[in-house]
Amino acid sequence: MNDAHEADHGDHAARVGNGFVVVRGARQNNLANVDVDIPRDRFVVFTGVSGSGKSSLAFGTLFAESQRRYLESVAPYARRLIDQAGIPEVDHIGGLPPAIALQQQRGIPSARSSVGSVTTMSSLMRMLYSRAGTYPDDQPMLYAEDFSPNTVQGACPACHGLGRIYDATEDTMVPDPSRTIRDRAIASWPPAWHGQNLRDILVSLGYDVDVPWRDLPRKDRDWILFTDETPTVPVYAGLTPKQTREALRRKAEPSYQGTYTGARRYVLDTFANSGSAMMKKRVSRFIVGRDCPACGGKRLKPEALSVTFAGHDIAAIGALPFSALRDLFAPIARGEFGGDGPSGTVLNRKKRADAVSKRVAAGLSAHNAAPDIRRTPNLSDEKRLAARRLAEELLERLHPLIDLGLGYLSLDRATPSLSFGEMQRLRLAAQLSAHLFGVVYVLDEPSAGLHPADGDALLGILRRLRASGNSLFVVEHNLDLIRNADWIVDVGPAAGAGGGRILYSGPIAGLADRRDSATRRYLFDPPRPEAHAPRTPVAWLELAGVSRNTLRRLDVSFPLGCFTAVTGVSGSGKSTLVSQALPDLVGARLGQTAPASVPDDADLLLDAPDPVTQGRVVGDLGGIRRVVRVDQKPIGRTPRSNLATYTGLFDPVRRLFAATPLARKHRYGPGRFSFNIAEGRCPVCEGEGSVMVELLFLPSVYAPCAACGGTRFNPDTLAIRWNGHNIADVLHMTVDQACGAFQDEAPIARALVLLREIGLGYLRLGQPATELSGGEAQRVKLATELQRAQRGDTLYVLDEPASGLHPADADRLMRHLHGLVEAGNTVVAVEHAMRLVVQADWVIDMGPGAGKAGGHIVASGPPAAVAGRRDSRTAPYLAAALRG
Repeated sequence: MNDAHEADHGDHAARVGNGFVVVRGARQNNLANVDVDIPRDRFVVFTGVSGSGKSSLAFGTLFAESQRRYLESVAPYARRLIDQAGIPEVDHIGGLPPAIALQQQRGIPSARSSVGSVTTMSSLMRMLYSRAGTYPDDQPMLYAEDFSPNTVQGACPACHGLGRIYDATEDTMVPDPSRTIRDRAIASWPPAWHGQNLRDILVSLGYDVDVPWRDLPRKDRDWILFTDETPTVPVYAGLTPKQTREALRRKAEPSYQGTYTGARRYVLDTFANSGSAMMKKRVSRFIVGRDCPACGGKRLKPEALSVTFAGHDIAAIGALPFSALRDLFAPIARGEFGGDGPSGTVLNRKKRADAVSKRVAAGLSAHNAAPDIRRTPNLSDEKRLAARRLAEELLERLHPLIDLGLGYLSLDRATPSLSFGEMQRLRLAAQLSAHLFGVVYVLDEPSAGLHPADGDALLGILRRLRASGNSLFVVEHNLDLIRNADWIVDVGPAAGAGGGRILYSGPIAGLADRRDSATRRYLFDPPRPEAHAPRTPVAWLELAGVSRNTLRRLDVSFPLGCFTAVTGVSGSGKSTLVSQALPDLVGARLGQTAPASVPDDADLLLDAPDPVTQGRVVGDLGGIRRVVRVDQKPIGRTPRSNLATYTGLFDPVRRLFAATPLARKHRYGPGRFSFNIAEGRCPVCEGEGSVMVELLFLPSVYAPCAACGGTRFNPDTLAIRWNGHNIADVLHMTVDQACGAFQDEAPIARALVLLREIGLGYLRLGQPATELSGGEAQRVKLATELQRAQRGDTLYVLDEPASGLHPADADRLMRHLHGLVEAGNTVVAVEHAMRLVVQADWVIDMGPGAGKAGGHIVASGPPAAVAGRRDSRTAPYLAAALRG
């Protein structure tokens, strides 16, 4: 036994010494006690169907263990400040280097976070302006902090660095001036008793509450809305104005003394001080913002904005696209500062004229965009040297971003407006400039949201990271990227409990022999896309003059009763057209316009308002009566929201439990079986299932609640059983398990079968919404929608529905989408996967480029027609997919 142990130990050491990461006994999530050896300094991909355990191995085990080991060397107090991945369930991992995880961010980034801060280029730009900017003659040099709107030193004193000022106006607070005060003309007043109280106080103050608002004297209207006075007067509840005046004259005993608050003061005070997210949301509707008049929306103090470089202040240069910044800094990085004649220009006239032409081509005005770095008495040789060095640093960061198809972004772009794919590519490109060696980069689908034309650039960056002496562990579904890997770890064969095993680990060619691998089939014997003749449109939905973001007065037609795929390079305007403009205009025509949902933890002031869609629907809607937008936004912001509650199937489940004899005996209603209601949930953890344990200077940890054992319910609730299961058992079931348990309960079974057919059979019914990926969230929304009876009159709008899906799961999803079309509905989807685009009836290709170079329709028609267009960047990839 000892000899065997020693032999195993020796083999283990040999593998580590030969450059392998050795994993033994990994049990994280659904991993089935797996052993696997993964080579270092290689490009390794982790593949498998959705839910097979790929991410559990790459992120939940390898990255989590690497982070845990690193944090053991960090001071305990500092560990509390780091978002930790947790301790993985694994026996041993050997040969594991330090790791950096680049995951698709699913939370809400700060609205003050920008592309410049993510890439660290904002810091370089502030240093450039501080050290090499052109200052007014009478102004001393500023420090880098003086050019940041997020510091006290740099923020505009009027708007505190927000760039906007906010107020409640008469138009927002009184949307219908034909109403009387008694008829709630002042919509911003609080509801229920508090609003009635304010109306009664106005009666006591002598104001007429029974004439239309617009007929009140201007002086009265201004006082009612904008006064800061808080008079206290007698209130006679229930009396008419005439009776109130008589009671005041007689000095009758009032119902109470009431204190008045102006409508604007109430709105602003509630927004600033209320602890209720619901109240904040309500009053935020009456607050409007406008650009700060002091800084013009640029967020900085006047002294910072007076410093220029290349003729721009730092806010203006932050608004330039990366491609324009590259052209601006390239000659400076080469030391081409031009002549030193009396004009003092750093660039000579010819170079300046060429640069102006480039700026104009990029859509900028010649006046605002011309490089005009002027030598002033304090522009020394040291400043030139600083400018050159900083320009070199900026270019080093700009080139990989542009190569990754992000040349349309600007430094001041807020990160909440970025897609998952854009955000991850920003962080990936930023790693190149870090020049790290010996690190494992654990990447989560870096190809997400990437047009095939940009795939080569992504592959180039991955290879550069590997060539720098790093290891790449990449979770990926993109077949082209997988084929370029050095090593493949295929996990499966199925999802959830049917997965969690290592089917193969080795060079890609060896996977061809694993017949139980779904990935093998698509790499070595790819099924041809299900061919069908393009459907004939039943009508056309025409939009005219569409303007939003990069779209400028676009005219576009969508075939109804068909499946339309919208393609184009990243930033070409696809999502703006499909996910924003199309549902906005059709929804408005149908009268379905709804206010944008605001997350509970969003900053209602800092979050920039969505731009307004301009345009119109031409003619009728061709029978469309509903528009449904199915996006990848989270289905819930807290762990209390889960798969069962979002889809609605938990309601009939709770009714089943309430109908059992024991529940009826105790008079338990369906609400008893909700962990959000006090009568049924565990009183210790309040339905959370876990409790937080404070460990002083160590990170807080969560442990299963000792009272309920993590079930979330109290003992009396758990005593109720349906077919041998208590309510906690049901929430712990996977969709696949629940399909068997509830097969005879039609309303529940229908929802479960749809979830399983759409590839989500591995998810638990109680799976917190916060744990779902963007692709999983989108499929949950789609399954929820598919439960509705199909009337054939709905427009479905989807944004990259195949994102995060294994090709096998994507094929299953496509069958459902085509089923919607067969039922008479219309589906319009943004998509990058060409093997899915070829299955569409109609293709609309956007471009030709990104940002200002995009926003146009390059080609439209059946897939075969678009594939033949020479002016389309999508065409060659579409043609290759058609050839199979």
